[in-house]
Amino acid sequence: MSLSSFKTISLQRFSLNFAANIIAALWMLIGSSRAFSWVKPTFMQFAVFALLALGSNVLFSWLVADSGSLFNEQGLISYLIWPTIILLGGIILARRSGNQMLVFVPVVLWLVADSLLVLLKSALQFLGIHGWLPEWSYSFLPLLFLVLFVWQTLALIWIFTRRMRTPWWERIILMVGSMALLTIWQNNVADQPIFKPIVVQPVLPESAFYAQPQLLKQALDNIDSSVAGRTDWYFMGVAGFAGQDVFRSEIDKVRQLFDVRFGTSGHSLALINNTFSWTDEPVATKTSILRGLKTIGQRMNKDEDVLFLALSSHGNEDVFQLDNPPLEMENLDPTWLRDALDASGIRWRVIVVSACYSGSFIDELASPTTVVITASAADKASFGCTNTAEMTYFGQAFFAEGLRDNTSFKAAFNEAKVRVGEREGFMGFEPSEPQMVVGSLMKTALPAFEQVLFNQSQLSKQAAAPLAANSGQPVRINVTPESQPSASP
Repeated sequence: MSLSSFKTISLQRFSLNFAANIIAALWMLIGSSRAFSWVKPTFMQFAVFALLALGSNVLFSWLVADSGSLFNEQGLISYLIWPTIILLGGIILARRSGNQMLVFVPVVLWLVADSLLVLLKSALQFLGIHGWLPEWSYSFLPLLFLVLFVWQTLALIWIFTRRMRTPWWERIILMVGSMALLTIWQNNVADQPIFKPIVVQPVLPESAFYAQPQLLKQALDNIDSSVAGRTDWYFMGVAGFAGQDVFRSEIDKVRQLFDVRFGTSGHSLALINNTFSWTDEPVATKTSILRGLKTIGQRMNKDEDVLFLALSSHGNEDVFQLDNPPLEMENLDPTWLRDALDASGIRWRVIVVSACYSGSFIDELASPTTVVITASAADKASFGCTNTAEMTYFGQAFFAEGLRDNTSFKAAFNEAKVRVGEREGFMGFEPSEPQMVVGSLMKTALPAFEQVLFNQSQLSKQAAAPLAANSGQPVRINVTPESQPSASP
């Protein structure tokens, strides 16, 4: 049947026409000419679906936009170009075929399909924002969104060329040309969304420029020397990535846990990269990390005391990211960190690296006197680095839950590993496979070190009550000349 003989009869009720157009668009999207049997191309349907499509695109643009984005008139104009082109195509078809009923057919079908597909993209984007999609799907979403945009127009062209009995070679040329044009268009206007972020060049206020040296000096000066003859724990935390608050929050909470519950107040240091902490906390750079480690090494008894080092940031294989614009920083690598630890003279170490691919740090950081705990295996990503989270998946499971309920790092780690695995499985993520490696000498010394740490936790809970005469006596770690530790009360 030719386009000149095309006829349609509107139904009596608006809702029926509305539903018929949705069915028509679904037929069109699977390439079926049955769409012509269902479509109801009235002006009212055109107007309603034009508003619905516009609203759907505004919603999608808002969902994909960064926080603080503003409405962009240019993006709205860029979107309106395509339905305008489709409408003009309908007018041309109507004049050439002498059938005025065709004027709104292409644009109604396109607008309905656009509304449905954009609502689908909005739903996927919403699920992605909340971390409810499988991890592997995130890398495919941009391609999927492009395919959906191209699909609706190619489907429209396909059913019209079939209806017009266009030769197959002309169809192929038209489809390939349209696909290339649509892809190029979409890529070129990607920087003109309906909601566009305001690009603000990071600047360092003068107050922060002068405050940072003083903040670091004050933080280092506040680290007390250890008490001879007993084991003291020292804490150092590094939040590496400034662009997301979760890393600062995680390190702050872990430091609070150690200071309040495990008694490291006066023996702790936090180096924080965060957009909003320039005038409050010393930033984390290779320089400040090295100075922090050396200062702790000078204040502690290298034979009796232990450093707990917590690092939280984004990562890659052999990379722990340090990022705090406008400063240009070098990332941490495991070789540099091992050299810095060795240069500090700190002997007994418990190191937790919460980052993607953090297992790649194990081989370099491992030593007979070191415990290395990582949030993932060397070739695995870890999860929970969202703007709304207070801690990463592993940080929550290990620090907030595992160390709360257990009296050994191994037990806390095993519990955290199970909890992280269950959470990742529920979310459909590839398992991160957290790792823990204990050095040969640390296997002997760690139970006594842990007794000191977790006994302090019990004392903190009982601080308001009188202590028994002999309760809370420190455990001292004596190290023989052969470096074999033994515990004594």
